[in-house]
Amino acid sequence: MILTGIADEAGMALDAQIKATRDLGWKYVEMRAVEVPGFPKGNFHDIPDKAFDIAAERLQEAGLNVYCFGSAIANWSKKISDPFQITLDEVHRCIPRMKRLGAKFVRIMSYKPAETDDQTPPEVFRRIGEVTRMFRDAGLQPVHENCMNYGGMSWRHGLELLEKCPGLQWVFDTGNPVFNPDRSKPKPWPRQDAWEFWEHIRDHVAHIHVKDATYVPAKNDCDYNYPGQGQGRVRDILKDALAREYDAGISIEPHVAAVFHDATVKADSKIMLDSYIRYGRELEKMIAEIKAEL
Repeated sequence: MILTGIADEAGMALDAQIKATRDLGWKYVEMRAVEVPGFPKGNFHDIPDKAFDIAAERLQEAGLNVYCFGSAIANWSKKISDPFQITLDEVHRCIPRMKRLGAKFVRIMSYKPAETDDQTPPEVFRRIGEVTRMFRDAGLQPVHENCMNYGGMSWRHGLELLEKCPGLQWVFDTGNPVFNPDRSKPKPWPRQDAWEFWEHIRDHVAHIHVKDATYVPAKNDCDYNYPGQGQGRVRDILKDALAREYDAGISIEPHVAAVFHDATVKADSKIMLDSYIRYGRELEKMIAEIKAEL
């Protein structure tokens, strides 16, 4: 088992991401957004070549390996009506950078779902199938995250996506079902159930994101919690995974100090760093307790 984390949740600055990972004693990092000194922040596959070179050298000097690229490929900010070339360009930038750093996994999504459409259109299958083929042909493994995207609309949509896109695997996010509607059911769509989603998708899971949350109907949004304190069934899911001899990556995505997709949520840099490290420690403790129970 490899413990890692989506490091921009410890801070956008590269120095903060390295410090948090080293303070936890972890050897692997999941790179998503990063701010390299002298350059604006951006996704790890989008920052300028010079910025990427600096980041790669700094990570190597720190003794850290990149386990997964948290790419922006087909994520919740992209629509299926956007030109496919946007996606293809991101893939073409991502592949050589993954190979340089020895990263095997890349997190992808499947475009923002339409507000009135509860079905996954064939064009999504075509595009994600092509993206999957491109990565697999390069010896890399794309993993799809259940988030605010077509494949994340329900476990049924997720399984359909996997069926239509051979070679694609899954990164299961424990917290995302808490705020996502189950669009396989009649309107008004109820919230998804994290355990139900996990039970149906677990045979395809190659990577896990640990996030926990409590849905607050009054604000139609979530409060984010430390692992095991919310409705994400984190302990149950990890216990089941370990009982099934899961031995791949487990990555923290705390959200307790900052919400990546909400620019209105700001947090002090020290709070972000400290909460990230605490989150990692809480996860380590939970895993140790689970192992003692098995």
